[in-house]
Amino acid sequence: MLEADPAPTAARAGTILGITRVLTPAHQRLARAETWLRFAIPAVLGLFLLSLAAITLTQLVAMRRDALAQAGREIDLVARLAAAALAQAPGLGGRAERLEAVLPADFIAPGRSILLVGPDEVIASALPSGAAGGRTLTDHFGEGQALSVLGERAGLMRITLPGGADVLATVRRIGEGRGQVAVTQTVEAATAAWWSRARTQGIVVGSVGLVIICIGLAYALQADRARAVDRVCDQVRQRLDTALGRGRCGLWDWDIARGRIYWSDSMYQILGFVREREFLSFGDVNALVHPDDTDLYGLARQLAAQDAAVDHEFRIRSASGEWIWLKARAEIVQDQEDGGRHLVGIVMDVSEQRRLAESTATADMRLRDAVEAVSEAFVLWDAQNNLVLCNSKFRRLHALTPEEAQPGWRYDAIMGRAALPQVRREFPNPDLADSGARIFEAELADGRWLQISERRTKDGGYVSVGTDITTLKRHQERLVESERQLIATVADLKRSRRTLELQTQQLADLAERYLDQKAQAESANRSKSEFLANMSHELRTPLNAVLGFAEVMQDEVFGPLGSEKYREYCRDIRSSGHYLLSVIDDILDMSRIEARRVTLTKQPVPVAEALERALKLIAEPARAKGLTLSVEMNDEAVVLADERALHQILVNLLQNAVKFTPEAGRVAVRIRKAISAVHIYVEDSGIGIPKAVLPKLGAPFEQVESNFARSFKGSGLGLAIARSLADMHGGGLRIRSEEGTGTIVLVRLPQARRDAAGPTTVSVVAGQAA
Repeated sequence: MLEADPAPTAARAGTILGITRVLTPAHQRLARAETWLRFAIPAVLGLFLLSLAAITLTQLVAMRRDALAQAGREIDLVARLAAAALAQAPGLGGRAERLEAVLPADFIAPGRSILLVGPDEVIASALPSGAAGGRTLTDHFGEGQALSVLGERAGLMRITLPGGADVLATVRRIGEGRGQVAVTQTVEAATAAWWSRARTQGIVVGSVGLVIICIGLAYALQADRARAVDRVCDQVRQRLDTALGRGRCGLWDWDIARGRIYWSDSMYQILGFVREREFLSFGDVNALVHPDDTDLYGLARQLAAQDAAVDHEFRIRSASGEWIWLKARAEIVQDQEDGGRHLVGIVMDVSEQRRLAESTATADMRLRDAVEAVSEAFVLWDAQNNLVLCNSKFRRLHALTPEEAQPGWRYDAIMGRAALPQVRREFPNPDLADSGARIFEAELADGRWLQISERRTKDGGYVSVGTDITTLKRHQERLVESERQLIATVADLKRSRRTLELQTQQLADLAERYLDQKAQAESANRSKSEFLANMSHELRTPLNAVLGFAEVMQDEVFGPLGSEKYREYCRDIRSSGHYLLSVIDDILDMSRIEARRVTLTKQPVPVAEALERALKLIAEPARAKGLTLSVEMNDEAVVLADERALHQILVNLLQNAVKFTPEAGRVAVRIRKAISAVHIYVEDSGIGIPKAVLPKLGAPFEQVESNFARSFKGSGLGLAIARSLADMHGGGLRIRSEEGTGTIVLVRLPQARRDAAGPTTVSVVAGQAA
């Protein structure tokens, strides 16, 4: 039986979606031990490999130790026998041939050397020839070796020769006062046989280890594969359950021969039951099915007789007692294991669709009632021009009976029986012609007005609505009368506009008089500039004489002045004269610019060369104030400018930067190339300029403020001249400044083209280049 539970948590039995797992006792025992074996077998294999490696390493170390001990015993025996043989040899000389004649041939082995040392510690002979590493035994063994000092008493020792060779060495006396013999054997030669055996044993152990590692990896891969298969099965089952549960579907597997039915977890969730066992009996399921919808016994007999597919809707009782509509789609599947017949398929919860169908029918009825209740004539046609819906107003307008306006009839058949109203006038709306819609107004013979709106629907049909607008038309007639009254008012406004036009003419006359006065003011300004230019010329002549006489008196050309004060006064006169001359020059230049009497000879001028000439003029004042002057040149920057005007622009800007920068300040000049211009930046760390006076900066004969003018001498025309000259070149000048921080002046001049051939003379007349 089934029990209801709002939160079913029953565990899975030994099946996967109704397919029985293999659960023999041996498989069960192996499954219980699998987790332990998964870690135990790799651990045992690893421990075996470590033990095998440790035993092999211990054995190899012992074998090497035995090989070195055997080599030590051999060279000790060779040294004793060589000493005895040399002691019995008469007339012992210092030649190697003599040693070969005295000593047996088997005394010389690979890596072994025998040295004959005289009583004076000098090596007399050596086998093989050239084995001696020095003239004396101390040179051969190296300083500080015990064998060199103790000799035979040192016994057998392992030492490192000065050449870096690792050897076993011993020394034996030949006889009293006849010298001694030294025998050495390299460790490499002594362990050569050991190395051969070690490589062989290492290959054997490595092969065994590789086989064991491969076995372990195969086991691990197989175990991982088995776990992966289990995980895949669980994931497939979980995803199927999730998909079925999310889609309100259940999986059925009906074993017809055994009379048992498998339900998926989602089926239990749909009905709200708890899974007590893996399979349900035929009777349990049949008791839940509504008797009026299907007969499982009859269905079973039909399926047993023939292969047939099932597509059937029926009701089944849920855990709460509510009837749920299900739709089953299944077919017969032959079991490959036992040959049994299974009905396998999906059962979907269609209760919501049933309710939606009922709601749709109700909504359709309400829609028909609403269409019938509207005051306009309404009709809806489908894409094939068949009638879908219309109301009684439409039938009355066309004199149709309900039988003549049946849904599904074609437009031609219905309109062939309709009585069309007599239309006196028709006014279409052309604005909606392109959108597929049509709205027009029609005046009927009885005096009524109808507005008929026809629009296409998304499925290709169209809807038509006829509205009685008789009242609206009468309102429009009253609006037309109001429009006539409005036109009369507009005529009055036109008369007022003519009055305003007369006043506008008067304002134009005033503006013309203003322009005349402005022209007179500009003429007076030009006269002032010409006057200043003439006055500058008149002042320069006597001033040059004053400067010349002051220089003659300062240099005492015609004799001493007599007092040092006179010389100091001459210096003051000369300095003041030069300052006054510079002011007059600025006034003269500004006057010429304002009088439009400046001629520019434009030619390609390298900015770096012009800047170097300008820097020479301000280098001494900058050095006197201790200013840091940094310059970033660009040898490729070439401007199309008048060389003298460019020099004057640079000098004026640099003099201002040096003048308004306090001692130990900084002045920087940078040259940058733009797309079609060259930018020259002059930056200082001076007193800065207030933002309020920046707009006035650069205007001729303008000082920034009175205290500023009192603190620093000058005419205030430097920036004005630089800005005017830059403008005349087709460039410009911009200033950025902050009080107490400094000022940055940017001069932009046109870049010279590569095809510029020679100088071009440009005269400035009335502010334009000719």
